[in-house]
Amino acid sequence: MKKDSSRNLVIMWFANFFIAGSMTMVLPFISLYIETFGNFSTSYVQHWSGWTFAITFVTAFIFSPIWGRIGDLFGRKKILIASGIGMGISIFLMGYVTSVWQLFTLRFMMGIFTGFVGMSQAFISTQTPKEIAGKVMGTLQTGSITGSLMGPLLGGILADTFGYADTFKWTSISIFVSAFLVFFTIEKKLAVKEGAKTSYTSKEVILHIIRNPVLLTVLLISSLIQMAHFSIQPILSLYVSELHGPENLAFFAGIAFSAAGLGNLIMARQWGKIADQYGYVKILVILLFMAGIFYFPGGFVTSLWQLVLVRFALGVTIGGIIPVRIAYIRQEAPIAMQGEVLGYNTSLRFFGNIIGPVMGGLLSGYFGFTAVFISTSILLILSGVILLAAMYRHPKLLRGSA
Repeated sequence: MKKDSSRNLVIMWFANFFIAGSMTMVLPFISLYIETFGNFSTSYVQHWSGWTFAITFVTAFIFSPIWGRIGDLFGRKKILIASGIGMGISIFLMGYVTSVWQLFTLRFMMGIFTGFVGMSQAFISTQTPKEIAGKVMGTLQTGSITGSLMGPLLGGILADTFGYADTFKWTSISIFVSAFLVFFTIEKKLAVKEGAKTSYTSKEVILHIIRNPVLLTVLLISSLIQMAHFSIQPILSLYVSELHGPENLAFFAGIAFSAAGLGNLIMARQWGKIADQYGYVKILVILLFMAGIFYFPGGFVTSLWQLVLVRFALGVTIGGIIPVRIAYIRQEAPIAMQGEVLGYNTSLRFFGNIIGPVMGGLLSGYFGFTAVFISTSILLILSGVILLAAMYRHPKLLRGSA
C-alpha cells in the first residue's frame, strides 16, 4: 500500500506539473490572441479578455462539487482522466477559433472540466495517513507550482516561435500527457473503520460541514484568500511599469510574478510538515497573519526589487496555506465524502478567483495601486482573525495537532 501511494504521488506530481504549466502557458496572451480576430478597439479587447478569462472560473465554480461527488461514488481516477481529456480537447480547439465568441465558448466548456488539481488532491488525500497529510499535500503542491513557474516562459517561447494558434495546439499535448499518466496510478483507499459509512448523500455532506464550524470557516476562508491573492494579478504588470518603466516590461513583470511562486515552491512542503506536528488550524492562522503583514508593504515600495522581495516573502507564507488547508479537510472529512468536500473547497476558491481581479481592478482604478495592497492585507488578516475566533471556540484545537 505504501509503495503504491508513493508511486501515485510521483505520477500525480508530474501530472499536476504538466496541467499547471499548460494552463499558464496560454493565459498571458489571451488578449493578444483576441486582437488577431479583427481590428478591435483597446477597450473591446480588454472587455472580452476579462470575460474569456473569468468564464472558465465561473463554470468551474459550479461543477467542482459535482465532479467531487461523482469521484466519491465511482472513483477519482476515471474523473481525472476525463478532466484531462476534456481540457485537452478544449485547448486544442482554441487553436482553430476565428472569433472571440468561439474562444469564449471553448473557455466556458473548459471550465466544466477544470478541477484536475483539486481532484488530484482528493485522490492522494484518501491514500494518505492523517499524521503526514500536510507533508504529502505540500509535496504534491510543488508539482503545480513548478509548472506554473515554467508555463509562462515556455508559452512565450512557443508563441514567438509558432504563433498564438499553434501554441494552443502544442499546449494541449501537455494536458493529454497528464491524462495519460493517470492511467498508471493505482486507486486505493485507506481502510475505513469497521461500521463506518462508505457513501454519503449531498445533504449529509453539507450537514457534516455545517455541524463542524471550524471546517465551515476553513472552507469559506478559501474564497477570501483567493480574492486577496488574485486582486493584484491583473494590475501587477501595470504596477511594475510604474516602478520600473516600460523597458523589457514583460520580462520584469514575469520576475515579479515568479518571485511569489519561488517562495511558494521552497516552503510549501515545509509548512505541511510543521503543521503535521503542531496543528493545522494553528499554523493556518499564523500563515494568514504573516501573509497579511507581508502583503502590506507592497503598496509602498519605490523600486522593482523591493517589490520582488515583498512578493518572495509573500510566497513563503502563501505556499503553506493550500497544503495545510487540504490536510485539515483530510482530517475532518470521512474518506467517503472527501472528494465532495474538497470540491466545495475548490468551488469557493474559484469564486474568489472571479471576484478578486474585479475587486483589484476597481480599487486600483479609483484609489490607486496602494489601495489594492492595503485591502488585500486587511482581507488576509481578517481571515486570520475569523479562524482564530473559531479555533478558540473549540479548545481541543489549541492543544494537539488538529
